[in-house]
Amino acid sequence: MTSSSLSGCLLVQDTSLMNPDVFVQQTAPVFYNPSSPPEAQPQPTQKAQPIPQKRQLYQTQFQQTYGLPVSNPVNRTYYASIRDEGHTLPAIPYSRIDARYLRQEVDYQTTEAPGTLVVDTRQRFLYLVQPNGKAIRYGVGIGKEGYGWSGRGVIQWKTKWPRWTPPAEMVQRQPELRQFAAAEGGVTPGLNNPLGARALYIFKDGKDTLYRVHGTPDWQSIGKGTSSGCVRMLNQDVIDLYDRVPASSPIVVL
Repeated sequence: MTSSSLSGCLLVQDTSLMNPDVFVQQTAPVFYNPSSPPEAQPQPTQKAQPIPQKRQLYQTQFQQTYGLPVSNPVNRTYYASIRDEGHTLPAIPYSRIDARYLRQEVDYQTTEAPGTLVVDTRQRFLYLVQPNGKAIRYGVGIGKEGYGWSGRGVIQWKTKWPRWTPPAEMVQRQPELRQFAAAEGGVTPGLNNPLGARALYIFKDGKDTLYRVHGTPDWQSIGKGTSSGCVRMLNQDVIDLYDRVPASSPIVVL
């Protein structure tokens, strides 16, 4: 076989490794004898690596070897895949969402009582007011211009894995939704249901406003104005909120 048939990749085999005498010589143990002069001691076959100084040690351990953390490890727990009420919610790629819109506790000075929900439609946040000037903040998607609602109300009731039926006004605007109207039974609860894993129904003066705080399978809509007036949340976040908020809780939409 000629070298040209190897396409430039020449394989050279070290036949000495097949010699038993060479193998024994290379693998025999070497013992340190303190009575022997230094020059008689076995010498290392590889160049010793210098011990890193303090600054070098930091760089080796945290930059080169391990790497600095690039995300909050808590988020991996918040937005992991979960099994809920017979449904398996997929993990949310939280690293692709603006970190401002991920669940977190923040300082929040307000005259609203703890337990109140405050929706800031301009900043796209929902705050659950906590004692001592704190709040749990969630990112939300809000209604498109012209379809939003604002005011004071209460969470009259709430439900897990709701059935979605578009209001008559929405069906009128979007005739393709007629197949999901109340007369047709609405959309079956599930991963593709527009109301997601939970819905909290907003009432005012005892009447249904037709606006909801609800989950969504469309995680990319968080922080944007894309819904038909409702306040949408990441499914994992709306489950967390649902468990914290009892019925009849006050809500303020700014």
